[in-house]
Amino acid sequence: MSISPLAIMGSLLLLASLGLGFADPIPQNPAYHDYGDQRVILGIPYFWNVVSNLPMLFIGSYGLWQCARHWSRRPAGVARLIPLVLSFGIFITCFGSAYYHWSPGNTTLFWDRFPMTLMFMALFALLMYDFLGPRVGARTFWLAIPLGMASVLYWHFTEAAGHGDLRPYALVQFFPMAAAPVLLLFYPGKVPYVRYILLILGWYAVAKACEHFDKEIYTALGFWSGHTLKHLLGAIGLVYAMKIVDGWYPHSH
Repeated sequence: MSISPLAIMGSLLLLASLGLGFADPIPQNPAYHDYGDQRVILGIPYFWNVVSNLPMLFIGSYGLWQCARHWSRRPAGVARLIPLVLSFGIFITCFGSAYYHWSPGNTTLFWDRFPMTLMFMALFALLMYDFLGPRVGARTFWLAIPLGMASVLYWHFTEAAGHGDLRPYALVQFFPMAAAPVLLLFYPGKVPYVRYILLILGWYAVAKACEHFDKEIYTALGFWSGHTLKHLLGAIGLVYAMKIVDGWYPHSH
């Protein structure tokens, strides 16, 4: 009896949802906004944390240009929307993240996280489309994008009400990263861009580690903090996401 990847991912999603459901709500830790590098340069507070978002502007602009250039070469519908939403998410993350890092706080953090969910969910839908077929990919897209946005809205409103809860957002951010290895394990030769997926996951993991050790890295380097490096290394991972999108001409059947 064979086990389908959908069954495994469904089980992972169910277990993660149950685990988070039984856990206490997770409010935003105020210490999250206390960055190691708080220098004001050229009148810009948290200068390097702000300007290190610039690579997203160029990566997102490139992706949007590619979407327009290859629009007619992709099947109508979700196959055109996935690269568009992914590229648009990267593009506006530059502005949302810069806005947040200019004045760190829960209110501005909403504008950092909201566009990022577009990136996570669009890339997840692309993988589901290629590995499990257009129908599954389309369903994933139309479910995942609204759920991703709703998770940030839920956190934002619960935080404003004094009982913030990050659990849905945590699920949205990390579940696609857990699902990708499952797809690769079941279909190792299904797509030509396996190396790019591994590089995206690798750079993402390193970026998150830099974020965790923000102050320690700043103390060690004395120039850039871990959070600044998180932005730059995360942008490298997104370059590989654009490499996938560049040659992505899926079938409609």
